[in-house]
Amino acid sequence: MSRKKNTVKIRRARQTDAARVAELSGQLGYPTTARAMTGRLKLALREKNGACFVAETSANGVVGWAHVSVTPLLEVERRAELNGLVVDERVRSHGAGWRLLQAAEEWAGQKRCKGMSVRSNVLRERAHGFYERHGYEHCKTQKAFRKQF
Repeated sequence: MSRKKNTVKIRRARQTDAARVAELSGQLGYPTTARAMTGRLKLALREKNGACFVAETSANGVVGWAHVSVTPLLEVERRAELNGLVVDERVRSHGAGWRLLQAAEEWAGQKRCKGMSVRSNVLRERAHGFYERHGYEHCKTQKAFRKQF
């Protein structure tokens, strides 16, 4: 494939991206249906303190997504959190992840954030290297707790 044909473009996610976003979520380890993602994406796109971006190429369509948000915190200066980032496993290491991360960071800067944090499963060593290559430092290891209701 030619380089020009695979140029990655970043844009804001649209409701019509829901099925592909759901598919990619499965690759991230969070399988869901297109129907469920339609509802989630609808809510996420309405959030003023959050943004969803997609990476697309003319050859492959949507190849990745990133979701970023800001929550006011008392314990630290204003920062954004990268809630999720995934690139299709068939096209990883070609720049889409970096472009999505840049879009999220630029958005966070526009929201007056002083930095950004990201959580990554201890098993995702490749992802850890990606974040470290782009200036992120491993700052702590913790347990995550969740309650359904």
